[in-house]
Amino acid sequence: MKQFRTLFIALALTLGATAFTNAQTKVAHIATQELVESMPAYNDAMTQLEKLEKTYDAEINDMLTEAQKTMQRYQSEVETVTDEENQKRSQEMQMTQRRIQEHSQKARQELQKKQSDLIAPIIEKARQAIQKVARAKGYDYVLDSTTGTGVILADGYDLMPDVKKELGI
Repeated sequence: MKQFRTLFIALALTLGATAFTNAQTKVAHIATQELVESMPAYNDAMTQLEKLEKTYDAEINDMLTEAQKTMQRYQSEVETVTDEENQKRSQEMQMTQRRIQEHSQKARQELQKKQSDLIAPIIEKARQAIQKVARAKGYDYVLDSTTGTGVILADGYDLMPDVKKELGI
């Protein structure tokens, strides 16, 4: 009976140690924002977005300049035209101002959509590379160590060099 008890305790300890070993998980970290910003496709996307933004800014500035010229002309003629004409011109300027605001809002929305369309595939490519490298290295979890994401200390294995190598950066 005593041997059975000793055998049972040894078996329980062995099973416990095996379970403890299997329960441990491997965790790595990577600053995904830094990774995405280091990708050539990201720089290309930012260049496209800057060009588009400059185009929209130029359009809006042209509209504003034209509206200011018209306003100055109307103000210089205010004494020489009828009250009815001044009322029409005032309404016209309000409509022009509204069109400029609508165009500006539409431009911002299109710019945000374009940014989303350009950046989403880059982020997905980075995510797939991180996943591939993490699996190859045997990591169960990868934490995002980008500043402000909640990871306070990231002294574990940094996947950045391996993922950059996978992406050819």
